[in-house]
Amino acid sequence: MKKNINFMFVCAYALFMLVTACKEKDTEQQTPVTANLTQYVDPYIGSGFHGHVFVGANVPFGAVQLGPTQLSEGWDWCSGYHYSDSVIIGFSHTHLSGTGIGELGDVLMMPVTGPAKITKGTVKSLERGYASLFSHQDEKVKPGYYSVKLKRYNINVELTTSERAGFHRYTFPETQDKSIVIDLKEGIGWDLSTETSLEKLNDSTLIGYRYSKGWAADQRLFFAIQFNKPVAQINFFNDTIAIAGNKATGIRVKGVAHLTPASGNIVLVKVGISPVSTANALQNIAAEIPHWNFDKTAQEADAAWNKALNKVQIKTADEKQLRKFYTALYHTMIAPSIFNDHNGDYRGTDKQVYHDTTFTNLTTFSLWDTYRSAHSLFTLLQPERVNDMINTMLKIHEQQGKLPIWHLMGNETNTMPGNSAFPVMADAYLKGFRGFDGAKVLQAMKASVMRDERGLKYVREQGYIPADAETETVAKGLEYSIDDWCAAQLALALGNREDYEFFSKRALNYRHYFDTTIHFMRGRVSDTEWRTPFSPFVARHMKDDFSEGNAWQYTWLVPHDVEGLIKLMGGEGAFLKKLDSLFIVKGNMGNEASNDITGLIGQYAHGNEPSHHIPYLYAYAGQPWKTAEKVRYILDSLYTDKPDGLCGNEDVGQMSAWYVFSAMGFYSVNPANGMYIFGSPSINSAIIQLPDDKKFTIEVKNNTPQNIYIQQLTLNGKPYTKTYISYSDIMNGGELVMEMGSKPGTTWGIAPEDRAFSVKK
Repeated sequence: MKKNINFMFVCAYALFMLVTACKEKDTEQQTPVTANLTQYVDPYIGSGFHGHVFVGANVPFGAVQLGPTQLSEGWDWCSGYHYSDSVIIGFSHTHLSGTGIGELGDVLMMPVTGPAKITKGTVKSLERGYASLFSHQDEKVKPGYYSVKLKRYNINVELTTSERAGFHRYTFPETQDKSIVIDLKEGIGWDLSTETSLEKLNDSTLIGYRYSKGWAADQRLFFAIQFNKPVAQINFFNDTIAIAGNKATGIRVKGVAHLTPASGNIVLVKVGISPVSTANALQNIAAEIPHWNFDKTAQEADAAWNKALNKVQIKTADEKQLRKFYTALYHTMIAPSIFNDHNGDYRGTDKQVYHDTTFTNLTTFSLWDTYRSAHSLFTLLQPERVNDMINTMLKIHEQQGKLPIWHLMGNETNTMPGNSAFPVMADAYLKGFRGFDGAKVLQAMKASVMRDERGLKYVREQGYIPADAETETVAKGLEYSIDDWCAAQLALALGNREDYEFFSKRALNYRHYFDTTIHFMRGRVSDTEWRTPFSPFVARHMKDDFSEGNAWQYTWLVPHDVEGLIKLMGGEGAFLKKLDSLFIVKGNMGNEASNDITGLIGQYAHGNEPSHHIPYLYAYAGQPWKTAEKVRYILDSLYTDKPDGLCGNEDVGQMSAWYVFSAMGFYSVNPANGMYIFGSPSINSAIIQLPDDKKFTIEVKNNTPQNIYIQQLTLNGKPYTKTYISYSDIMNGGELVMEMGSKPGTTWGIAPEDRAFSVKK
C-alpha cells in the first residue's frame, strides 16, 4: 500500500478517535491532528542543477544551518553543497539556501583519525588535507537531521540543531588517534576571513569569533564549542603556523582538538553561535540544549518541523506530489533566519549591539525574490512571525537610513533592483497586522525613496532612469513603480492623502519604459530617444537595462496595474495575443545572458522570479483557462522530486512558495492587494490551519492530470464566480470547493465583473 494512503488512513483514524473522545463536548474546539509530514520532505530536491538549496540540519527560521561544506567551489556551490559532488571538507554552522552568490560557511569542523592535517586539501591531492570522500548511499538527510559516513576516516557524522546551537555526534572507529579540526579560515564562495580567534576556556570548552567579508562586507559571528568529554590537547595555528598557548588570533586561525582514548568512540559536540559575544553563544547553548541527549534534540527538531508543516495538510493520489509539496513548504521556512540571541541581544547594521526582547530580530532578506509570494505565504501560514519581520525592517531603517534591499547578517548588500521591502511591509499592514507602527513604515518608505542612489535621483527628477546613466534601468524603474504603488496603498489606509498622491504618481512611471510602437519595455535615453540597438531577446547580465532577464520577460512586470498595461498594449485582444506569444516565441539571448534565466517555456522563464506572476495574467483578461494550462504544466514539468527538481535558484523560498500556492490552486499576482488568483490545483484537498482554531478547507473534485480546468466554485456552499479569492475570505475560515473538468469552463471567470483587478473598485 502506498505511503500516502497510509497517511490518509492514519489521519482519518486519529481524527475519528479524537472526535469519539470529545463526543460529549461538541462545543469545544478540537486540536488539529498532527501528522508525520517530515517523512515527505526530501532536502535533496533542488540540490542538483541550479537549485542551490541548503542541505543539512536546521529548525524553522533558525539561526543555525548546520551541514556539509564541499571541496568544490563555483556558482552551483553557493550553498556549499551540490548533489554532483563527492568530497566534504567539514561541517559549517551557517549556510544560505538557493541564492546566486556564495557566502557564510562559518565555524567549519571536521572529525579525523590519524595525524591531523590543517589544510583542506585539493581535488588532486585529498590526502594532503583533511577532506574526505563520501557517498550518497552513506548519507541521510531529513528536516532537523543530517548524517554521513566519511569514507577516508570511517567516521559516522550526525548533526542536529536548535535555533541558535548545533549538535554534533561523531562515531569514530576503534583507534587511539582521533581529533577534530576547527578551521576558521574556510568559508563559502565570496566569504573571506578577516579576523578570527580561538581560545581554550577550559578542558572541554572553546570560544572564539570569526569576522569575514564577502557579499556581507562586515560579518561578525561569535561562537562557543563544548565537548562532552575533556580534550587531551588543543593545538592552535594561524593558517599553517603553530601558535603556542591557549589562544590564537589572526586572519586564518585553526585548531586541532585531540581526543583521549577515554573519550570512547562516540563524541558529542555542541556549538552555539551569536552575532554579539562568546558569552551569549554559551548562554544560547545553555538555554536551548542544556543536556547531552543528541536524540532528544533531533526529535525536538523533527517536532518543530512537523508543527510548521502541519499548517497545511493536503491529500493527493500521487506520493510524488506529497514530496514536492512538503519539500517546497519546508524550503520556504529556511529564512528569514533568526539573528539575535536567546536573551534578546543582536547586532544592528550599524554594528552597535542592541538589547530588545519585544521582537525577534531576523536576517537573510532576499526581498527582490520573496516579496512576490513567499511573504504573502507567511501572512497565511506564519502570521506569528510577520510582525517580527516588519519590526526588523524598521530597525534596519533606523540603523542605516533606508529600508533593507537584500539584508544579510547585519549587512546591506544592495543586491538586486527595487525597494522590495515596500510590498512586504504594506501588505502586512493592509492585511491587518498591527504589531508595528504603520506611520513609521510610511515614513521609512518616504525616506528611502528620497536618497540619491540606485537611480532614485533620476526617478524623482525625470520619472525614469536614463539608459546611459546606469545599468538595469528598466528593471529598477519597474520595480520602483511596484514599490511606490504599495506605498501609496499604505498611505491611503493611513489617511495620508498627500503621500498617497505622491506615491501614486510615481507608481505610473512604468509607462516611461513602454515603447508603444513595438509593445516592449526598453531602455530610454531621453524623452525622445530609446536605447539602440534593441532586441527583445538579448540579455546582457548586469550590463544593460534588465536584471537577469530580457524585454520579453520584463514587459509584463506591472502586477500593480495590469489594467494599465492592457491599455498600453492596445486592449485585451492585443494583450492576450502578445501573452500567448511569450510562451511560444524562441530567440537567442546571447552569450552574456545570466545563468539565472532558466526553466524556459518560449521566453517565459520560470527559473527566475520576474516571470512568476505572468501565467496568472490571463485571469485579468477573461481567459482563465489559459492560466490553468500554463500553471498545471509548470507544476507537473518544472518541479520534480529529484535532486534537479528545481529549474532555477530556490532564492530563499520564492521558487517553492510559487509551488505551494499554485498547487493549492491560487497565487498572489499583486504583492499587496490581498488578492489570490485561481489557477489549476494539483492536489485533491487541503486544510489550512489558521489562528484561533479556524480552518480553511479546499476540496478539489474530479481532479486528474486531464481535468485541469476549473468548471465552477463554491465558497461556503454558495456559487463563487470570481477568478480570485481574498486574503480575508481565507483567514475567516470556511470551505472552497473547486470542480474540475477536461475542457475550459464556458462561464466561470469570463464575465468582466468576475475578473481579477489591481485596485479595489
